[in-house]
Amino acid sequence: MRVATWNVNSVKQRMPRLLDWLDEREPDVVCLQETKLADDAFTTLLGKELAGRAYETALYGEVQWNGVALLSKVGIEDVVTGVAGAPGFPNPEARAVAATCGGIRIHSLYVPNGRAPDSDHYVYKLAWLKALRDVVAAGPAEQIVCGDMNIAPADADVFDPAAFVGSTHVTAPEREALAALLATGLHDVVRDRWPTERVFSYWDYRAGMFHQDLGMRIDLVLASDPVAERVKAAWIDRKARKGTGPSDHAPVIIDLDVAPDGDIGPVVPPPSNPRGARKRTTKLPQNR
Repeated sequence: MRVATWNVNSVKQRMPRLLDWLDEREPDVVCLQETKLADDAFTTLLGKELAGRAYETALYGEVQWNGVALLSKVGIEDVVTGVAGAPGFPNPEARAVAATCGGIRIHSLYVPNGRAPDSDHYVYKLAWLKALRDVVAAGPAEQIVCGDMNIAPADADVFDPAAFVGSTHVTAPEREALAALLATGLHDVVRDRWPTERVFSYWDYRAGMFHQDLGMRIDLVLASDPVAERVKAAWIDRKARKGTGPSDHAPVIIDLDVAPDGDIGPVVPPPSNPRGARKRTTKLPQNR
């Protein structure tokens, strides 16, 4: 079974690319984030195309902002939207949908950004993650928790730790919240499989960050023990970030039991800026 997660940054803007990608990679389960469409609008836009590809859907969207979805060829049961006990900002936001697909409880998540350390949104992010941890801890043995986590787990998951000092995504409380989630019995399967490789899933649109491979790994697939043991390949589909009109995120893909493309490496195709290239200090575009 192939499971993928992708922050598409507007499914309406990404529709042709998304459909082509589904045909190319043929995932069995897809978790989408930042769909930015209400459920009825999503169904109107993509319902027939997805049904024609044998996907069932579970949706939790809102107009213009946020939005998550699950697409599955292996069934969708016991759908739950939102995270029980999580705060809103100030009202509940469309940031989580979970369902059982192919016998695995799968969560598609768009974790709050946090905006700035110690801001109200940052406090909201940490409280939201605590509620998520409680939900996952109470869940079944076979789970996949995936999506745009808006946290880089370690300094190795950003192109230059010095560039992120004072920013969200890398602060100790955020990383501690992610560690608490992992402590429920989850494995970061991409990093576990590629412990020393340069692996990113997000590159800012500005300043040629993608072409210089100045990115972050904030899109994660976390799997419980029984699921992690089945992983035969885990990789970033960097090709989907190339070309005209891409999302600023690339899909993360894992293959369970069988790897149709083989264990092809952490990033496909290889980074344009190979590991070991000359190190230089780079400021984030927003800090210039």
